Amino acid sequence: MATKLSTCFVSQAFAGFSYGSHSNVRFSPPQHHHLLFPATCKMRHRHLGYRYQLKKRQFKKASNEQTPPAAESLSDLEKEAASSSTVNRRRLNPEIAPNDDTRATSTSDERKEHGASGTDTASSEEQKDYVNGEEESETTVEVEHVHDDESQLRERIAVIEEAKSLALTLNVDGEEKRLSGFQLQDLIGMIRNADKNVLLLNDARVRALEDLNRILAEKESLQGEMNVLETRLAETDARLKVAAQEKIHVELLEIQLDKLRNELTHRSPATDVLHQLENQNKQTDADANSLSKELSSLRTENMFLKQDMEALKADLSAVKNTGQRVITLEKERYTIESSLKDLESKVSSSQADECKDLWERVESLQSLLKKATKQADQAILVLQQNQELRKKVDKLEDSLEDANIYKLSSQRQQQYNELMQQKIKLLEEHLQRSDEEIQSHVQFYQESVHEFQDTLNKLIEESKKRALDGPVDHMPWEFWSRLLLKIDGWLLEKKVSPDDAKLLRELVWKRERKVYDVYMQCREKNEQDSISMFLKLTSGPKSPGLHVIHIAAEMAPVAKVGGLGDVISGLGKALQKRGHLVEIILPKYDCMEYDRISDLKAIDLVVESYFEGKLYKNKIWTGVVEGLPVYFIEPLHPAKFFWRGEYYGEHDDFKRFSFFSRAALELLLQTGKRPDIIHCHDWQTAFIAPLYWDIYNPKGLNSARICFTCHNFEYQGTAPASELAACGLNVHQLNRPDRMQDNSAHDRVNPVKGAVVFSNIVTTVSPTYAGEVRTAEGGKGLHSTLVSHSKKFIGILNGIDGGAWNPSTDSLLAVQYSSNDLQGKAQNKTAIRRQLGLSTAKLRQPLVGCITRLVPQKGVHLIRHAIYRTLELGGQFVLLGSSPVPHIQQEFEGIANNLRDSEHARLILKYDEALSHSIYAASDMFIIPSIFEPCGLTQMIAMRYGSVPIVRKTGGLNDSVFDVDDDAIPLQYRNGFTFLDPNEQAFNAALERAFEHYWNDVKGWEDLVRKIMEMDFSWETSAAQYEDLYSKSVARARAAAASNRP
Repeated sequence: MATKLSTCFVSQAFAGFSYGSHSNVRFSPPQHHHLLFPATCKMRHRHLGYRYQLKKRQFKKASNEQTPPAAESLSDLEKEAASSSTVNRRRLNPEIAPNDDTRATSTSDERKEHGASGTDTASSEEQKDYVNGEEESETTVEVEHVHDDESQLRERIAVIEEAKSLALTLNVDGEEKRLSGFQLQDLIGMIRNADKNVLLLNDARVRALEDLNRILAEKESLQGEMNVLETRLAETDARLKVAAQEKIHVELLEIQLDKLRNELTHRSPATDVLHQLENQNKQTDADANSLSKELSSLRTENMFLKQDMEALKADLSAVKNTGQRVITLEKERYTIESSLKDLESKVSSSQADECKDLWERVESLQSLLKKATKQADQAILVLQQNQELRKKVDKLEDSLEDANIYKLSSQRQQQYNELMQQKIKLLEEHLQRSDEEIQSHVQFYQESVHEFQDTLNKLIEESKKRALDGPVDHMPWEFWSRLLLKIDGWLLEKKVSPDDAKLLRELVWKRERKVYDVYMQCREKNEQDSISMFLKLTSGPKSPGLHVIHIAAEMAPVAKVGGLGDVISGLGKALQKRGHLVEIILPKYDCMEYDRISDLKAIDLVVESYFEGKLYKNKIWTGVVEGLPVYFIEPLHPAKFFWRGEYYGEHDDFKRFSFFSRAALELLLQTGKRPDIIHCHDWQTAFIAPLYWDIYNPKGLNSARICFTCHNFEYQGTAPASELAACGLNVHQLNRPDRMQDNSAHDRVNPVKGAVVFSNIVTTVSPTYAGEVRTAEGGKGLHSTLVSHSKKFIGILNGIDGGAWNPSTDSLLAVQYSSNDLQGKAQNKTAIRRQLGLSTAKLRQPLVGCITRLVPQKGVHLIRHAIYRTLELGGQFVLLGSSPVPHIQQEFEGIANNLRDSEHARLILKYDEALSHSIYAASDMFIIPSIFEPCGLTQMIAMRYGSVPIVRKTGGLNDSVFDVDDDAIPLQYRNGFTFLDPNEQAFNAALERAFEHYWNDVKGWEDLVRKIMEMDFSWETSAAQYEDLYSKSVARARAAAASNRP
């Protein structure tokens, strides 16, 4: 490679000159050693003008007359060049004479005799021409790698000649000055350094070539080793495949062996006896040839044998009679079953739910009937075995008749006859015992039927008595919800008064029989007659229950994003079962699951609500979801607030849900509802609290107490304060530190803070989380507000829907199971392994499950670590979930690709409802390493399905999972493994303890699984706590109202 420079070698050296008034001009030493050039550089001059050539001839002419002062320095330069050339030539040719050095020395001595005055003869004009010629000239230095030392020598001599030929004078302050000896010495030093650099470069090049050869050799050896390893790997894969096939073959053989063993164990003793008889007959036939000579002596004995056979035939006839008795018993069983079916048809005609206790007894009696039927079937099997015995005895007769032609020894024949008589006696005893067992079973069956008939008659009488007095319990909640919506429709259409509608609603939520009877009577009548009949019932007593209305943005299963939807439906159904009237108000999204709504219809009424200075119409729809009456509000607003294809995440969410909150209160006002409790949830409906007290309470909607539940304080819905005016609230009055002003930004309002301030009851979803949000770290800016309102703030742990999450009735599972039958859980584990392509070689290999959204709150780094740590400990891992964060989703997609060929890990990066049920049922352990978790439902669902949770002690996880090794916790509450610090070391400790328990204590692990499956995480306990809060708040309000009356 060549390097081009803008100036020649000598002019580069002159770049460091200092131009002053004095005449001594010196080279400045090189500033950086890396600027030195090797002596093998070619010096080529370009564009030297005529003036420069003239100057050179004049300089030579003057040098013949007078020796320049710098001759000594030049001689040193020549001497150095000569010595260098000598060394180089000796390297090339050792025979060169050493007298070359003396020549160079003599040449330099001759030049020392001349003076330095020769250059004074040059005119000033010529000096200017020289300077101009030097400025106009431009040389290029090309650095080339020269392999021939002879060419290097010639180039060095050229350098010296060029140094001589170049002007060694400079025009300084108008005077011509000659270069001094110090400057030439510097130039000679530069050339020497260049020689040294060339040698070092050559040595480095040689060493680099040697290293390159060595690296290439190592590369070839490594490539060979890689080829060997690849062949070994291929052989190992082939062996593994063969081993897997052999293992499958062995499993099939074991299954066949088990089947054969079962068949052998079910064989009756009578068949063994017959086999022995057949073997003895064969032995008798074998001995027949040896006993042919004794034929005459055995004829008399054969006569006795015939008599014995006649007795045996008599016994067989008795067996036939036994068979006839069994047939008669079978007929009696059929008649009894037919009578039982008649009784069941009579019972089914009555109300199903009125006779719950009756059906439980019926089921127990049916189980007894099944047992008796099984015993009768066993008796039939015995009869069939007896018939087979008879056939084999007939064969024995034939064989004995054939044996009459042979002579048998008297001693052996007697022994044989005795043996036959003993076996016949055994058969008779066996038949007698069978008859006794059949008779006892039939007798027990007849007694059970009589007892069943008596019990059935008693229960029918009791149910008739209860039906006359008690509520109608046999009708589903969907029936009562539809009836409530019908009454509300009459009210909205102004066909009944608000007072009459309220009384009718009270009768409906009491499920009184007279309401049911009236409804059944007026099904075929017109609407006016139906209303008249219902109005006759308005004189009934008031209900002791509460009227609760939930206003929320979600409800499972029609509009579910997270846990909020489960809370609305679960808590609503639990309160409904406790005798309270529960209604739900939701936005009518275009993306709802409409097939999960029954009786969806629009009401012939348009509700107008205020927004942004105008009145906008809202279309009201009603329907029944999970047995609860639901009102859907469809805003007729040009922005189409809830027709976006999404529940959340729009740029104008603040406007969408503030509009919905005001429309919901407007619906309550215009329909004349007077609820006891209005329960709003999260920031989307937090506007309800200030709207109720500032606007709608003065309008007459003043019967309710406001309950607000925040499910996650991470999301507070803050917005600029000016946007609050759109729904009609006073920004100036509410944008204050003690009301809705955000604690972090004074120009913004915080809906959650406003709900905390204006609500009568404030709750969150677990006691531990209620304590965490009172701290600066957990409160997300609202800790001071929560502390100041702590008297009305409480945490109530959420529950799960026991009907939807029940392994004994879950239709999405491969096998249903319960705590009393854990074999079904093992079968689900095998099914999910086969479905996901995991290894099924070890049944006792622990399977760790995780179902979650992959967001930082859920401890994504610990989930990633758990995957690899589980594999290191010898377990299997299944993850179900996705991430809304792109880089997290990409990271886990990479992990899934890396583990695609693994037999022990699967990552399904989406949400699949059916697959989630299967993973809950199949998992032995379930990890929830959340950084913070307000409540969490997955740990409760996992325990319901017998999967032991491994959780971090935070929020609701700390309130529902208690470590099995914590002696401070009562034994009956210990149900999982916990850790505190959100790091890998703490998680490892909990996971390793779980694996140790699983491997080393099989019986203890099964007991733990049964215990957690039987724990109650339903909504009953939570609903009772909410009921208590509601009742106390309503009681205080009524007491305050009574005290204020004149």
